[in-house]
Amino acid sequence: MPKKFLQRYLPHPGKIREIKSLEFLGDKLHAPNLWHLNRRSVSLAFAVGLWAMYTPPLPWQMIIAAVLAIYFNANLPISVALVWITNPLTWVPLYYFAYKVGSLALGQGSFDFSEFSQLFSIETAWQLGAPLLLGCFILMNVGAVLGYGVTQFLWRRSVLHKLALRRFRSQPINSAVLASETCATYKRLLKHHYGE
Repeated sequence: MPKKFLQRYLPHPGKIREIKSLEFLGDKLHAPNLWHLNRRSVSLAFAVGLWAMYTPPLPWQMIIAAVLAIYFNANLPISVALVWITNPLTWVPLYYFAYKVGSLALGQGSFDFSEFSQLFSIETAWQLGAPLLLGCFILMNVGAVLGYGVTQFLWRRSVLHKLALRRFRSQPINSAVLASETCATYKRLLKHHYGE
């Protein structure tokens, strides 16, 4: 998981501190670990953000994500930004998916998407009852586990790739090097080595 890529899209810490709904956190927003980009903090941020995105809608999602990021020492901007996956444009399909998951888990019948989209609003969400709540609970936990695991895997893979490139650059190309690499790895390293 390249740091430069994440830094390009993350908001500046000052902008996060200016969010009115997060003012109650006060000086805790200045803790340096909340702004670091390392494997642990980013993985935890993905877990926190993907967990909080199925909690009650904005601004509560941002507040829940911020509190959990501070508690778990996760990257705060990533945690808060990920809750925006559920936004006014995506609420209906994402909550319908949660509703379907909950209905399947309970073994109940469910509305089709057009009926659900006519019924669903933030005010009427509680009336959909157990299927929606259970679906959100399942997806919160699955999202958190997958977010953490996939981020750990991608970060580790990126680090191993950089180490392989460094090792490849430090030795001359000979038959021993070629024999130790798979064809796909060799092509990727060779492409990177010669910039083709």
